[in-house]
Amino acid sequence: MNTFPLFFKLTNQPVLIVGGGEVAQRKADLLSRAGTHITILAPDISEEIKQLLSDDKHSLIAEQYDKKYLTGKRIVIAGTDDEALNHQVHADCQALNIPVNVVDTPPLCDFIFPAIVDRNPIVIGISSNGKAPVLARLTRARLETLIPQGYGKLAKLAGDMRDEVKSKIPTLTGRRQFWEKAFEGKVSELMFAGREADAEQALKQDLAATYSRLLNQKTDNGSDTDLDNQTNIGEVYIVGAGPGDPELLTFKALRLMQQADIVYHDALVSDAVLDLCRRDADKVFVGKKRSNHAVAQQGINQLMIDAAKSGKRVVRLKGGDPFVFGRGGEEIQALRAAGIPYQVVPGITAAGAASCYTGIPLTHRDHAQSVRFVTGFLKSGEPNTGFAALTNPEETVVFYMGLHSIERLTKGLMDAGRDPNTPIAIISQASLPTQQVMTGTLQDIVAKHEANPLPTPALLIVGAVAQLHDELAWFGENIVDTDQQAHALNMI
Repeated sequence: MNTFPLFFKLTNQPVLIVGGGEVAQRKADLLSRAGTHITILAPDISEEIKQLLSDDKHSLIAEQYDKKYLTGKRIVIAGTDDEALNHQVHADCQALNIPVNVVDTPPLCDFIFPAIVDRNPIVIGISSNGKAPVLARLTRARLETLIPQGYGKLAKLAGDMRDEVKSKIPTLTGRRQFWEKAFEGKVSELMFAGREADAEQALKQDLAATYSRLLNQKTDNGSDTDLDNQTNIGEVYIVGAGPGDPELLTFKALRLMQQADIVYHDALVSDAVLDLCRRDADKVFVGKKRSNHAVAQQGINQLMIDAAKSGKRVVRLKGGDPFVFGRGGEEIQALRAAGIPYQVVPGITAAGAASCYTGIPLTHRDHAQSVRFVTGFLKSGEPNTGFAALTNPEETVVFYMGLHSIERLTKGLMDAGRDPNTPIAIISQASLPTQQVMTGTLQDIVAKHEANPLPTPALLIVGAVAQLHDELAWFGENIVDTDQQAHALNMI
């Protein structure tokens, strides 16, 4: 280590900032959050600083620098654009043994301002020792995505309960096991979900139950009781995995995937997404493809129930969004009937991904004032034939699971009265590097697809908005319209 990380207690401590511009403002903003008493020393002090430090505990001195203002200061920051002055401040602080930071000048810094992830009282500082501050900032951004905002509240609750836990669980091993269960289980999930009172109540209940078991199971020689032998009911997380691109996962989805004991996943969950699950979790494929179900839905429900009853944290990882043709509703009905606690995490549904990644807006003031999501097949396996409700020319229709029945769907729409020249797009493997798009009209898209079939998974977008693809497309590979291709060859 070139520098040793330390955390200073600066609450109510006097701090001097030499400089009154933007740099000084950034440091003042950061230090004010730590509860410091800030003195700004500069002949010209910006209005932004005056507004930021408007209360009585801060001082604004509109004068030239004088080393007399260093007296009694805990730390000093020099943030001026005068290099000679910055060197003078550094030299004066060295003589008085006061830690000093000269902004953007690492050789003149006794301490460094790190990039900070603040989950008070949990605080993380990241530093590159002045070598690559942008990289430190990007590292901080990545950590921000991985650490829930509720971590601070969880830490505060643990601090409030620490003495009570210590009094009721006498061994270090026992306390460690208790806190591990709290921080990785129901208590943390309740806190992260914003249910602070429920989290506190759950922690107190867990402590009471643990204390009771310890009293009943204490051995004659007073050895530690292994809390891992205590079986509690687990929980099920119904998680939307999105369209396949792992960068489109939500923060919450990633966090729950990282703590799962077992993962039941669909065929539409990409390998890249599955790789983000906890490395040592059991991963069980229960996918469904057309006319080929690895595990029937009732079997999946029972697998989740049995795993949760054995105390496991279960992730049901589903492509797209669990509540958009994902059977998530059926699964939580089964969990609820069995008394299993659960959470549902939304994902980016295929229609949203296909729309954005192809430049086909599902609604557009000039073309479509509404959008309808439709499945190609009903629960019984029978084809969906409700075409009469899908003829509005100002409405976009998205067909899920419709590629294998595209001829029936397009004919049904035209027979119901939809214009044969209505634009349509087939989007295959939306958002992935293998994404492909084919455009046409209701009357010619079947022939185009037969000539150049696209792989599944794919969906259909029907409506005037589909014609915007050529203008707005920005990602992936397009299947060139055969008429356009012929015209291009004639021009050569």
